[in-house]
Amino acid sequence: MNARQKCILIVEDEPKLAEVLGEYLQQAGFLSHWIDHGLKVIPWIRENTPDLLILDLMLPGRDGIDIFRELRTFSTLPVIMATAKVDEIDRLLGLELGADDYVCKPYSPREVVARVKNILRRVSLPLAEQVSGSGIEVDVACMEVCLNHRKLDLTPVEFRLFNQLFSRPAQVFSRAQLLDCIYDDHRIVTDRAVDSHIKNLRRKIHDAMPERELIKSIYGIGYKLEL
Repeated sequence: MNARQKCILIVEDEPKLAEVLGEYLQQAGFLSHWIDHGLKVIPWIRENTPDLLILDLMLPGRDGIDIFRELRTFSTLPVIMATAKVDEIDRLLGLELGADDYVCKPYSPREVVARVKNILRRVSLPLAEQVSGSGIEVDVACMEVCLNHRKLDLTPVEFRLFNQLFSRPAQVFSRAQLLDCIYDDHRIVTDRAVDSHIKNLRRKIHDAMPERELIKSIYGIGYKLEL
């Protein structure tokens, strides 16, 4: 496999659609792999290293939402959800789960390729470029956050929480997703514990950057960070 080529996993039970999309991706310089059954997806991802997943919601064996939930317990792999369901409930659910994007079927393969490129370009940006002009610096190795060159006095849990929100600005994270990232020992705690940590984190952010409200509450869902 050419190390410079990104691998896109297509999970789709319509062979013709998957074939056409795979051809468009390959013409754009990507490698592609196709899976047509829900039960095969997680094992394949665990054994391989795709760079992005295009995930249909309606699949034989296991539906896409269930696959996505398990995926997020061990991976931050970028995901584009594809669905023929166009009502707002399904769209909201896709975003609540933390999908990077979604497309409604039937879709234009050319448009999907463009979205793939945009997402991969965003997630591959170096940290300094991601935060340019924002006044925010994150040092993962040292577990430090600086706002306007002022270091925040964060607990390990608060750092993980901030870093998770910061990793994908403007993406909405549910409380359950944030719990998974801040407690790595799988302890049993209420998801409202996130609210308490967010409150403390907001107070510390305000002390260093009172002119901006970085962490936004999304009613009934969770939180996001806006740069």
